[in-house]
Amino acid sequence: MLFSSLMFIFVFLPTVIFLYYISPAKLKNFVLLIFSLFFYGYGEPKSLFIMLLSISMNYLFGLLVDKYRSSKTQAYTILTLSAIGNLSIIGYYKYTDFFIENFNALFGLSVPLLHVIMPIGISFFTFQGMSYVIDVYRAQGKAQKNPLNVALYISLFPQLIAGPIVRYQTVAEQINERHVDLDKFASGIEKFILGLSKKVLIANSMGLIADEVFAFPTSQLSVLLSWVGVLAYTAQIYFDFSGYSDMAIGLGRMFGFEFFENFNYPYISKSITEFWRRWHISLCSWFRDYVYIPLGGNRASRSKLIRNIMIVWLLTGLWHGAAWNFIVWGLYFALLLLLEKFLIGRFLQKLWLPLQHLYALLFIVLGWLWFRAESLSYAIGYLTSMLGLGGQPIISTQALYYIVEYKFEFIAAIVASMPIYPLLQAKLKNSGIGLFLNYYIKYLVLIVLFGLCIMYLLNSTFNPFIYFRF
Repeated sequence: MLFSSLMFIFVFLPTVIFLYYISPAKLKNFVLLIFSLFFYGYGEPKSLFIMLLSISMNYLFGLLVDKYRSSKTQAYTILTLSAIGNLSIIGYYKYTDFFIENFNALFGLSVPLLHVIMPIGISFFTFQGMSYVIDVYRAQGKAQKNPLNVALYISLFPQLIAGPIVRYQTVAEQINERHVDLDKFASGIEKFILGLSKKVLIANSMGLIADEVFAFPTSQLSVLLSWVGVLAYTAQIYFDFSGYSDMAIGLGRMFGFEFFENFNYPYISKSITEFWRRWHISLCSWFRDYVYIPLGGNRASRSKLIRNIMIVWLLTGLWHGAAWNFIVWGLYFALLLLLEKFLIGRFLQKLWLPLQHLYALLFIVLGWLWFRAESLSYAIGYLTSMLGLGGQPIISTQALYYIVEYKFEFIAAIVASMPIYPLLQAKLKNSGIGLFLNYYIKYLVLIVLFGLCIMYLLNSTFNPFIYFRF
């Protein structure tokens, strides 16, 4: 069930809100848990058993880590077993066929694929389960004696299938006690509508363009069309994922939870280093705190620092998918980060700001090509078309059609990728215009945006979500 579906907006969400708020305090978590399990099992009931296995396993490991905390060796052994258990689940469901394919290719064998069906959101709820046990081990959160509380933390429907990856230490206290007032509930609705608008009004339109362009053989792409396709995907993945994250944060607020922001206008970055401080913040901080720092982080020698960065980004690529293009994508950004850290960082800082921004955007867009392409060979062919090295024409009628037909969507994507509204709001905060903008115009705009989203959903069947496959 998508947040951006009419079923969710007009049936599921009103029902859970109504039952949640009429329930006594002791039953509110139970209501959320039941609806979260239903939400996940809706349409794919078999996957529910995998998540319940993950919940049970991490609940037991959390108790054991807490029980044997006084013995560092025993606690660390339990922590290691929990990591092996979680990684085994994600490894089987996400990477089995990938390893069989490469094993066959390497040794010339024909071991049949298992065609394992990957449960939706397994990467997200597995990382949250690991976060629970690690944070209990580090004494950054209390072990939950009540298994329903662990189940709620891992399965909570707002962030279950697409994040943000909520760290246990962030919500440990909120699970036991939280409060919602009218202002907080209203801000949750506002955040949800803004996220819905990103997803439906911008990401869906950009996704339609990207899907059609990337369906072309690379030999049929003009230079302009190849750039239109990858720029459309650049917009799609940002507004699709950040829109979903915004909806998750908004939904969390409606039930008293506060989740951290997952995106901070990443396309205004002036370097790749800055980009990864602004993009998918919850994933980057997870790898930083649970992988990079334990490996030694920045305090290691230069050779170990390079090793640490390469390991983290290899794992980041693999986290996104079992395919070589994701591995190349991860290593591509690792190399760029190393170049900025050791060779060109100071030079970049001296450049004219627009040139810094152009540099970052260029390499971000090229990175998304490796992410979107179905294979390495297609990515190479597509890159050849983008650079005009394949002998294709520079301009084509298809490219001009997309530019003219979707000009307003492209303009909306450019404007919405910049922090124009927050800056305007801050500048006019204490003025009469600012108050008028914040208390009247804002709500009018939200109503209009919500109406446009519903109209789109009623009239279109194209409503994909990229991060379902992760």
